[in-house]
Amino acid sequence: MGITKASRNKEQRANSVWQRTLKSSVSCVGVGLHSGKPASLTLQPAAIDAGIVFKRTDIGGAAIPAKWDHVVDSRMCTTIGDGNGVAIGTVEHLMAALAGCGIDNAVVEVDGPEVPIMDGSAQPFVAMVATAGVVNQDAPRQVIRVLKTVSVETGNSQARLSPGSCLSLDVAIDFASGAVAKQSLSIGVVNGSFARELAGARTFGFLHEVEKLWAAGLAKGGSLDNAVVVSGDKVLNQEGLRFDDEFVRHKILDAVGDLYLAGAPIIGNFHGVRSGHATNNALLKALFTDSRCWKYDLLRGDETLSAIDGDIFPELAETA
Repeated sequence: MGITKASRNKEQRANSVWQRTLKSSVSCVGVGLHSGKPASLTLQPAAIDAGIVFKRTDIGGAAIPAKWDHVVDSRMCTTIGDGNGVAIGTVEHLMAALAGCGIDNAVVEVDGPEVPIMDGSAQPFVAMVATAGVVNQDAPRQVIRVLKTVSVETGNSQARLSPGSCLSLDVAIDFASGAVAKQSLSIGVVNGSFARELAGARTFGFLHEVEKLWAAGLAKGGSLDNAVVVSGDKVLNQEGLRFDDEFVRHKILDAVGDLYLAGAPIIGNFHGVRSGHATNNALLKALFTDSRCWKYDLLRGDETLSAIDGDIFPELAETA
């Protein structure tokens, strides 16, 4: 007698990694990096299969799904919109933290046009998740499994996704400044590596570019408190760098956040050369344009660790 559908489903569920949401709500306040406007942000639990949804509470609570096809601007940051003129900018660091902490479902309430920059990294958002706690939900975690290699080029930037056993990223950057120069790093976002190796890496900019942005009325909230600022071959921040290669680590952090706009964790290898938000979004567009390159699947407990850091706070995870 063969294996019944019911027994297969039972076995599948027993071997599944569960969806997770926050155990409770948690809030923070800060300033928008580009708008310079004060902003408060609240993370709230969400139902099974809800995904990550942003809401602008200052203009009627308009809901914006955190999805690649809702990206409306990717020049200075990643901005998502509802198609009716309502937008929220600089979502990438928060999205990276939610990906790294294994949060599948959450509501993000923001009372302004931009997620607060905090210290320029994802670490404050990871700390928020730790404070709120996480809870397992009674549904398996769905992932996007890369089946065939897909690649894009935008200007001198390149990005590629290829099949893999977890989310791994290989990124190279190249800047004229001696403080940055050429840096590269390969890392798998597994077994808590996001919190240890990536979350603390801050966004960075060059003084001459920042001064031009200020003169144009942009980057109004930028300061040495929320960004690494480079002048020539020197880092201006008195405390220096958090990592010797903090610049490339932040680029990887950005990629983790941008890729989570796929709508589910990606199982695959990301390779980027001078890649940024626009290239990352173009890569997702290329991936989803060709159905042969990907499929929805369930994350199995016997796979290589986890596609995302679902075990980052195992002591906080409870079953709903």
